[in-house]
Amino acid sequence: MKNEIKNLKNGSKVRIVAPAKTINESAVLFAKQKLEERGYVVEISEHCLGKYNFFSGTVQERLIDFRNALDDPSVDAILCARGGYGCVQILDLVQWASFLRKPKWIIGYSDITYMHSRVHVLNQKSIHGTVPLNFEDNTPEAIDSMFNVLEGKSNTYSFPSSPHNQLGKVNGEVVGGNLSILYSLLGTDDNIDYTDKILFFEDLAEPLYSVDRMMFAFKKAGVFDKIKGLIVGGMTNLKDSEPPYGSSYQEIIKSHFLYNSIPICFDFPAGHFEDNRSIILGEKAEINITKEQVTFIQ
Repeated sequence: MKNEIKNLKNGSKVRIVAPAKTINESAVLFAKQKLEERGYVVEISEHCLGKYNFFSGTVQERLIDFRNALDDPSVDAILCARGGYGCVQILDLVQWASFLRKPKWIIGYSDITYMHSRVHVLNQKSIHGTVPLNFEDNTPEAIDSMFNVLEGKSNTYSFPSSPHNQLGKVNGEVVGGNLSILYSLLGTDDNIDYTDKILFFEDLAEPLYSVDRMMFAFKKAGVFDKIKGLIVGGMTNLKDSEPPYGSSYQEIIKSHFLYNSIPICFDFPAGHFEDNRSIILGEKAEINITKEQVTFIQ
């Protein structure tokens, strides 16, 4: 029987860590203030505001910060300051035993998908949600959705249905994260078990042909035969080629499901944009896709 993550309340402790790219101090301090207004005790890890070339610190410094946050029993949630390359450098160096003894929320998106995938392999849950880098620009709904998850409240998202959607209703455990990261983990020891899951993914600044390449990889790996639903979040600032690729990203994705009638949702409010709503990865959800609207309950 696995240990359950405790809900946060007034006085719960959140530690902000930067396991990858460097971040401006002002963004972290703004997020700290926002969290303190909610009643949390907020700590900033030792090297969070550091700078070592592209990164917030050396591999060892970033590892120490993340490991200390995992190991400290007084820490109730770990909020990653931002994504950006670097998480994979520390992923296999982290000892996760204390996390399994006292699991805690790990929050983030983009390259934090490396951490989400490891948490999934360990049969625990995590939050695909916004990060301090984006707090100032996030919608109130995005911030509130994160607090709802942290405090054990459910989220319901309703939004207009895309004409590209594949209609239907499905219940199941949601897994996923950033498409490029999930693609890079296919065939590794951190590859997600996609059997009977609802797959969620989002991405940023990828060429359209790269999206097609990744779709082929997932298809050839048998992922699309295993999942029972697909949620496509923000596919933001995708790049076309010259001459043009000739298909939209929606058409590219749908082309890999010509003979697969599972429900598919586009334009889900999560990804690299202001309205980045939280999703509990490793938790069941219900999604109902009609011609008029999509409703997601978790």
